[in-house]
Amino acid sequence: MLMTNARRPAIRSLRGWAIHVLQEEGAIRECEEHGWMQDRTDSHARERALDIARRDPPAGISPNEAAAEVRDVLDSIGDTCPECPPD
Repeated sequence: MLMTNARRPAIRSLRGWAIHVLQEEGAIRECEEHGWMQDRTDSHARERALDIARRDPPAGISPNEAAAEVRDVLDSIGDTCPECPPD
């Protein structure tokens, strides 16, 4: 496995960081047409995102605060795009 010193993106807000972690782990995705975040309802991806939040929170943020923000973001996102027609 190739090991690199990949830089993490600059964090502008705790919410932005939580969204980034959730996207990276596949727990949420963006509607390609409208840009709304959608919950993928993948419990394994959610757990991976929460594990990352607890294990590697942003500087100056406690693991509990980081995990709480990930949960808050998940709670604020639905599983459908409000602008897309229903299937």
